[in-house]
Amino acid sequence: MRTAKTHTRSTWGLAALGAILASSSALAAGIGQPEPWQMDRQVPVTENARDILHFEVGLHWLSLGISLFVLALILYCIFKFSEKANPVPSKTTHNTMIEVAWTIVPVLILVAVAIPSFRLLRTQLSDPKADVIVKVIGHAWYWSYEYPADQGGGFTFDANLDEEKMPKLLGTDNDMVVPVNKIVKVQVTAADVLHSWAVPSFGFKIDAVPGRLNQFWFKADREGTYHGQCSELCGQRHAYMPITVRVVSDEAYAQWLTEAKTKFARIDDGSKLADAR
Repeated sequence: MRTAKTHTRSTWGLAALGAILASSSALAAGIGQPEPWQMDRQVPVTENARDILHFEVGLHWLSLGISLFVLALILYCIFKFSEKANPVPSKTTHNTMIEVAWTIVPVLILVAVAIPSFRLLRTQLSDPKADVIVKVIGHAWYWSYEYPADQGGGFTFDANLDEEKMPKLLGTDNDMVVPVNKIVKVQVTAADVLHSWAVPSFGFKIDAVPGRLNQFWFKADREGTYHGQCSELCGQRHAYMPITVRVVSDEAYAQWLTEAKTKFARIDDGSKLADAR
């Protein structure tokens, strides 16, 4: 009976190990969409997203180093200052060198973390000249996209959840389309309640606030379809506000603009957007 139980446990252990090894590729980050059992960020396709990934990985290694150092100190104290090793305990209460060190070293660590952090913020808050401008409006519970007439657009369309498309709950009936290797400036607002426009592969997440126009930019360097979702709890169907952005070549973008003018024709003379340099 004991042998049978041991054999069963070994079988389950080998099966679990095999499942982990077989799914190792699934543990990697997805491109433009999440993957089952994903443990990393989605593959970055903008400079900002890559900087965020590198900064995060660096912080993880720093945290690991600090944790191991603290663990080593704890183990050292346990064995060095145990009752067996020190039958007569020390009465030392202060050590100037140690107190100065544990004050200066954390400060230096924080400074080292702050430098790349501020550099990343500077990139995010910079305001480069836009090649394409798109206005995004959050509604309950869908998104609207406006392309200005002075950039070949002059139309508006809504993007609702398309439950027939894959990946599940991330596909839309109409996609936002932008050209590759172009600076796209996105102006975000909301028509009713707070929303948040977020696409992980672009490394951006920005709030959509009624009566306020927020702005950010990205430059995707890889063609493909990238998915996101509303990231601000906005009501009953918050989980059904997907975002789909297609990054295409200049030729495909020009063709899409031509088709979109007919598909999303409107009776006025186009959208009005805030000035963007």
